[in-house]
Amino acid sequence: MNVLLTGGAGFIGSHIADHLLADGHEVFVIDNLSSGRRSNVPEGAGFRELDIRDSAVGELWAEHRFDAIVHMAAQMNVRASVDDPCFDADVNLVGLLNLMEHGRRHGLRRVIFAGSGGAAYDDNAPHPTPEHEPPNPLSPYGIAKVASEMYLEFYRETYGITYTVLRIANAYGPRQNPHGEAGVIAIFAERLLAGERPVIFGSGRQTRDYVYCEDLARICTIVLERDENDVYHAGTGIETDVLQLLAMIQQHAGTEVEPEFAPAKPGENMRSSLAIGKARERLGWTPEIDLDHGIRRTVEFFRRKQRDPDAR
Repeated sequence: MNVLLTGGAGFIGSHIADHLLADGHEVFVIDNLSSGRRSNVPEGAGFRELDIRDSAVGELWAEHRFDAIVHMAAQMNVRASVDDPCFDADVNLVGLLNLMEHGRRHGLRRVIFAGSGGAAYDDNAPHPTPEHEPPNPLSPYGIAKVASEMYLEFYRETYGITYTVLRIANAYGPRQNPHGEAGVIAIFAERLLAGERPVIFGSGRQTRDYVYCEDLARICTIVLERDENDVYHAGTGIETDVLQLLAMIQQHAGTEVEPEFAPAKPGENMRSSLAIGKARERLGWTPEIDLDHGIRRTVEFFRRKQRDPDAR
């Protein structure tokens, strides 16, 4: 397929670009480089520095006539969405609609959308949470992600554009941007390797489901080939709290730096884990990289970056 990959200079998107190219797809990346890096885009992929809200998206569609979108670009910070819901909605909803409107005018047939597995549900959901659990997001970020799924159903019903939503757990791995408030493993790894104290918001007992970037790239390439309309969880089904996570990162970083504690942030769940039986049964997908192995790879990446800031 001829694929438009949004956010492909970012962490997850660049791994997806690698896999799409390896599978023989044509890949064109757009990214505004607000958090991604041009050096993350693999050779063989087209690239334009472009915001998903920009009207120039229409010119790109007219020129390339993409078959499919893999939509990874987003305002992905839950805390930032609480502080500025308007900006979050502008990027995550208006950005999606800009892509879809130009796409449906130029032959778009398929969409793979990065939904949220953690922010879509509240703390009353069962754990691990199955896909049929009704969403009840606590943050503007989660609300925008759930609303995006409803917009995709509108475009399917009205224009026949098929879609798959991947409700993604907490992704981590090499190339993750540690400068911000998203991506706790990357943030902790960089700070520990620099001899700095990591900051834990709240008690540290809040849990998340951590899924490795390469496993996410694999499930993305699988669903791209399927002409269906469905929602899948992309996680592990395993809960790990922040204190456990820090201990694992400390072990691989070879440090014993004591953390600082700060007040909990509003809009965040205390627990999150995703049931993945549906993806296992229908797609034949299961995560291959366990958390300990993935953290080791991630710490090694940030250790390399200390020596070479352009490491990929």
